Amino acid sequence: EEEANEATAAMPPKKKEEAPKEKPILGRFSSHLKMGIVGMPNVGKSTLFNTLTKMGIPAENFPFCTIEPNEARVNVPDERFTWLVDLYKPKSQVSAYLEIHDIAGLVRGAAEGQGLGNAFLSHIRRTDGIFHVCRCFEDADVVHVEDRIDPVGDLEIIASELRAKDLEQVKKEIFGYEKKNQKLTKDETDKLASLKKIEKCLEDGINIKDSPEEWSIKDVDLINELQPLTSKPAVYLCNMSEKDYARKKNKFLAKLHAWVQAHGGGPMIPFSAALEENLVMMQSDEEREAYCKEMGVQSALPKIITTGFSAIQLIYFFTAGADEVKCWSIRKGYKAPQAAGTIHTDFERGFICAEVMKYADLKELGTEAEVKNKGKYKQEGKTYVVEDGDIIHFKFNVTSKGK
Repeated sequence: EEEANEATAAMPPKKKEEAPKEKPILGRFSSHLKMGIVGMPNVGKSTLFNTLTKMGIPAENFPFCTIEPNEARVNVPDERFTWLVDLYKPKSQVSAYLEIHDIAGLVRGAAEGQGLGNAFLSHIRRTDGIFHVCRCFEDADVVHVEDRIDPVGDLEIIASELRAKDLEQVKKEIFGYEKKNQKLTKDETDKLASLKKIEKCLEDGINIKDSPEEWSIKDVDLINELQPLTSKPAVYLCNMSEKDYARKKNKFLAKLHAWVQAHGGGPMIPFSAALEENLVMMQSDEEREAYCKEMGVQSALPKIITTGFSAIQLIYFFTAGADEVKCWSIRKGYKAPQAAGTIHTDFERGFICAEVMKYADLKELGTEAEVKNKGKYKQEGKTYVVEDGDIIHFKFNVTSKGK
């Protein structure tokens, strides 16, 4: 009986049992992903964006690449990267970056084209995740478009505008299938069933990403093809006065938290755009540190950047040596050959294997040689799923005709 059990354990699991383990992820399966800053007018979006731009990577670091005025690329802070740079002392160091787009303020009626409505919504469509900036500060000099301070009300307006636009898109797709004269193929019938499911979700006032019903793999494939606005992950940034931020108290936070929890959850980060702007204008790190110590505050930007990066399912692996320590951003779930392809297409085409060290092992053991001695330097094949913080050396052969 024991033998029989062992045999069963060694058998590959059936496909059907495997499915729930690998929950399909909403969003584009790509390593070129970006976050958009969204909010009503005068909530602090541009102040935040301008601050991020000032600490952004200069455009000349990206040759042959047009960086639009509403786009910033900011380094992702990571102590693992800093530690690797200290260890290898490379000639060149390249950290991971997050691409952030500033999107014009949204007003009520945007889905019907109010304000910069349609341009605004098409800009969101081009991003992969949303930073919702919520106004939690009162300032008579900064007028609110709705003439009141109500961050929950603002989020309600934005959510309903995004759903209205998604519903318009989905209804158009459904109409396309329903007006066909000939019989629908099996694939088209499945797509229509998924569209109806998405339509019901939106008509019930629920964002696609927050659906209580689980989306099937076919639903997710269609959602990822359509890229609807309410399928994008959200990070909520609560912009408060410097005084409130310093004392960690704000009268809107509890209501905001309750709303976010009732609408699919998601990270909420309190910050003060006024403080961040103030800090970035200071001349030196010493001045910034002294000010933060005196006021009992610290910048929320590192947390905002790292949270945005992981919200859109990005991770990175390292290549490390005396010439260069570099972070390579990939979408979670990439296998070794795809990860190799982010360095060069030849690496993917002629992939032989990936030699992988775990960052924790290298940090604990101190040198690459010691990692090898302890048998922790692993050779991985084509099916290996790269993990965040892996240190990889790829072996490839360009003449081999990879599939």
